Amino acid sequence: MSWTDVADTVGLLAILAGAALNLATAIGLLRLRDTFSRQHAASKPQTLGVLLVILGVGLTLRTGLDIGMLMLVGVFQLLTIPVAGHMLTRAAYRRLPTPDATSPPSPPPPES
Repeated sequence: MSWTDVADTVGLLAILAGAALNLATAIGLLRLRDTFSRQHAASKPQTLGVLLVILGVGLTLRTGLDIGMLMLVGVFQLLTIPVAGHMLTRAAYRRLPTPDATSPPSPPPPES
């Protein structure tokens, strides 16, 4: 078994693990109720999932230009995914109604 076979196998496992994390992100976005929980589910596992997919593709391709481009994509993903999640959560927080002294408290959400 040569090192290219090992790199292909590890690359395949990294791609599968990244795809599973991205699937968990999608399921979390559909199942969680409030905006803040959804943003947490959208940003945390998605970052690791995308980086695992990039790692797997890099181990499979193994050329200098491809690895350089994948590293650039990985850096941009590390910079943009958490910031976008933070900005969306901040915008949702700012749109929350402010409670005033005359309004009664809102009822809890219905249980499903």
